[in-house]
Amino acid sequence: MQDRLRQETRTVWATAIAFVLGAGIGAVVLRGGARPLDGPGGASGPIAGIAAGIAAAAFVISSLQNRRGETRPMPPWQATVSHLSAAALTVAVAAVSALGVLLAGVILTQGLQGFALSPLGGALLCGVAAATGGRFAYTAGVGVRTRDLSTLLFGFLTIGTLFAMATAADPLWWERNFSQLGLGVGGWAFNGTLIVAGLLFATIGSYIGRDLHRLLGDERLRRIATVVVLWASTGVALAGVGVVPITLDRAVHWVAAIGTLVLFAAAALSTAFALPGPPTAILVTTIGLGPSFAGAILLCVPLGVYSATGLEAVAVGLGLVWMTTFVRVLAVLVPDVSRPSARASLRG
Repeated sequence: MQDRLRQETRTVWATAIAFVLGAGIGAVVLRGGARPLDGPGGASGPIAGIAAGIAAAAFVISSLQNRRGETRPMPPWQATVSHLSAAALTVAVAAVSALGVLLAGVILTQGLQGFALSPLGGALLCGVAAATGGRFAYTAGVGVRTRDLSTLLFGFLTIGTLFAMATAADPLWWERNFSQLGLGVGGWAFNGTLIVAGLLFATIGSYIGRDLHRLLGDERLRRIATVVVLWASTGVALAGVGVVPITLDRAVHWVAAIGTLVLFAAAALSTAFALPGPPTAILVTTIGLGPSFAGAILLCVPLGVYSATGLEAVAVGLGLVWMTTFVRVLAVLVPDVSRPSARASLRG
């Protein structure tokens, strides 16, 4: 109990420090005349950058405070995977904080027509954004679980896609497909969301590999490595969809998009059957993905109930349902303690 109270006190201090830093930096950056919340010269852009930087710093500091020395007994390859995952998470928490501020700016601008933010108000708003992002990041640094990453991915995709919708160049993008959100001046929002989401997919795969190793040990290391590679490949393919918008190279874009679905299906199957059993909840959910997606395709292509946008939304929804089920079951099965590998290399 004392440890938990001490940790909560640290979190409160981290939140307060993030607020002070955000407000102080915001006062310097936003000095001068009043600004609109969004648009050219708006305050949401600088505030988003400040909040993202403070969130990244809070995550790094929290990780050093709470997990220092965790990788010391690990062989180099295992420690490297852990460090790369931490770096990816640092980028992710910064991106979530930034996009959250930008989305809030768009929404508030629509609800507060003609509102201008004074320098003092901008500094205080920057402090609030930094405190929110800093608290979230500091808490994540205490001990991230695979289930937390799944929630982070879902939240990030939701925020990023909503922001992309709000800033879409074509208001009728939904009549075609989600790739239309990556076009035009504001296309960076959707494309950037896909790139960071791809990074998160790869990181989730790394954490799934960590959990499987804690559960199965070095004897199943080769199979675990296959699972991690498939998740990483899924992340690379998803990031490729954002790196190569449909206007840049249509063929590459669609190969990456279809590849993401195929690789995710392969990753889901290999991961599900890597578990001993596998548990009934995982088995039912995994087997149910195929017929569910086939039904969604029939509703889209021959019947025309919805456009390709609807089919893509269903595919993402089914994937997130499977992932949520899997990580919840994994959290029940896996011990919450580090397990350094006894192998000096993956080949050994």
